[in-house]
Amino acid sequence: MTTPPVTGPFLVGDRVRGTTYVPPDSRKREAPERFEGVVVQVGSGYPKVDAEGDFLWVRLADCTERQALTTDTEPNP
Repeated sequence: MTTPPVTGPFLVGDRVRGTTYVPPDSRKREAPERFEGVVVQVGSGYPKVDAEGDFLWVRLADCTERQALTTDTEPNP
């Protein structure tokens, strides 16, 4: 089953900055953090998850990736 493409304000390759998304059940172990990087995926990658909010995956300069909500992310020209 394929998921329909997510439309939103960001495209793969866009440079962005924002705050990472931490699921509620993980907030005891980790806190949201500021980031800057390049969008590598638009949408969570999981069927039906994007209905509550559009997710982005962003690759940082150290080649790790972070997940963020589009509402917590802005362009970084």
